[in-house]
Amino acid sequence: MAQPILLKTGIRQVVFGDNVKVVEPANLYECTIGDNCFIGPFTEIQKGVEVGANTKIQSHTFICELVSIGNHCFIGHGVMFINDLFQSGAPAGGDQSKWKATKIGNHVSIGSNATILPVSICDHVLIGAGAVVTNDIDKPGIYAGNPARFLRAI
Repeated sequence: MAQPILLKTGIRQVVFGDNVKVVEPANLYECTIGDNCFIGPFTEIQKGVEVGANTKIQSHTFICELVSIGNHCFIGHGVMFINDLFQSGAPAGGDQSKWKATKIGNHVSIGSNATILPVSICDHVLIGAGAVVTNDIDKPGIYAGNPARFLRAI
């Protein structure tokens, strides 16, 4: 009987700021986490990701490569960041030249189970739970739905 190759989750080659709390199990590697951050359990943060100071990331969240998150942000439970738009009709796989970046500004709150495609989100935005953000957001306010749309100013 064949035996699987077991890959362990872990925390490796992470640059941590002061007073960071990580609840294990978590899979964080080759990323940067700012001061006073909280990372919940069952979270994966991939290489090259930058998380700003005073940001809270809840459990079961996936933050892929090419994502930067500003200061004083809240990322709810089960939020998924996407960097591959399947532009050729299939996953880009290891072809990182086809991946796209996501930039989250400061004071951004993203509700549970939201999906964030490669976009830029300005400062002072609230994304509702379950929203799917498909386009850049350049106006502060509250956004919700699939696709996420502006509802009102904060």
